[in-house]
Amino acid sequence: MYKRRRILTFATAGAVICTAGFIPSVSQAAGSGDREENGSYAETHGLTADDVKNINALNESALALGQPGKPPGELPPSAGPSSRAPGSTDDRETPPAEPLERMPDAYRAYGGRATTVINNYIRKWQQVYSHRDGKKQQMTEEQREKLSYGCVGVTWVNSGPYPMNKLAFAFFDENKYKNDLKNISPRPDETRAEFEGRIAKDSFDEEKGFKRARDVASVMNKALESAHDEGAYIDNLKTGLANNNDALLHEDSRSNFYSALRDTPSFKERDGGNYDPSKMKAVVYSKHFWSGQDQRGSSDRRKYGDPEAFRPDRGTGLVDMSRDRSVPRSPAKPGESWVNFDYGWFGAQTEADADKTVWTHGDHYHAPNSGLGPMHVYESKFRKWSAGYADFDRGTYMITFIPKSWNTAPAKVQQGWP
Repeated sequence: MYKRRRILTFATAGAVICTAGFIPSVSQAAGSGDREENGSYAETHGLTADDVKNINALNESALALGQPGKPPGELPPSAGPSSRAPGSTDDRETPPAEPLERMPDAYRAYGGRATTVINNYIRKWQQVYSHRDGKKQQMTEEQREKLSYGCVGVTWVNSGPYPMNKLAFAFFDENKYKNDLKNISPRPDETRAEFEGRIAKDSFDEEKGFKRARDVASVMNKALESAHDEGAYIDNLKTGLANNNDALLHEDSRSNFYSALRDTPSFKERDGGNYDPSKMKAVVYSKHFWSGQDQRGSSDRRKYGDPEAFRPDRGTGLVDMSRDRSVPRSPAKPGESWVNFDYGWFGAQTEADADKTVWTHGDHYHAPNSGLGPMHVYESKFRKWSAGYADFDRGTYMITFIPKSWNTAPAKVQQGWP
């Protein structure tokens, strides 16, 4: 039995769908390995263009209502009923509570990914991730509602606030991009815009972007250890950056990089950081999305990608996400439809080999009584996570902060536990 919930201030309109992948048959799983998923999410899941249109319309409402400082129940003009796709409904449901002592069943593993239903993930979360000051906690109704939003819900319930993506890193190989434009020929029937978009996408290296985020998070965590006020943290951080000859040292003092800690809600909460940096830790999550979001720009770039958009700073690796509105890719052919993003939660794993790290995400929002069906949660190895879908051409790796007393970002994650 499921109940629809309205606890969150922006739950009245939101629904999220993400591109985590599908559950193949045993024969499909045996041959899939870690190959890249080249198709779209809609093709993989058998969704119609109207399905995706309705989902993305609701998704825009959730994103708008998820902005900090939004008064309860307030719908911005862009999220009003007139902006939604005809016939779209909020069929998302909040899963029921799970007994605190109930152990999870083993996940189903295939091709670098383990999968389970949302209820079983809640059981695992309560056993492994729920601890506050060492004590297991039952997932609250508010947390279960956050989780029900799909891939962003997984990151949301583990990080605390809705992910705002202000401190993002990526790696773009400028030399590869220029050389490939010069030395590679377009494919048969490939337009110049398609060619440039493809070459730009292939010039992003997600493993190096992930490494950059991890390295910066490591410097931040060292700076946090002995700091008991923000000034001491900033001083420690600058010392660490100077020792590494890191270009981030020269970021403006008002930049997102230096303000990230103070902008974290849990840093200010009495049962969180309580304004003591030593009680916080830097953690990592990821977002996949589409580059061609400028609605006033070239239609070709909205269809095939904007080679100039969301490139990282060559010195710092920082990506300016201020223009990211989670706008999905525009269809280039009849019948094409694209979803707008995917989120994956990494946390603070200490596994040095990127290929062995585990990324937790979801397939779509929880709608067990609709055609979409119940939400599934995935634990993917990095190669599986970073492969992405044709819906996306950018992968960024974000840093945020959580209290050390939370266990939502443990040092080791066991895929498909137990």
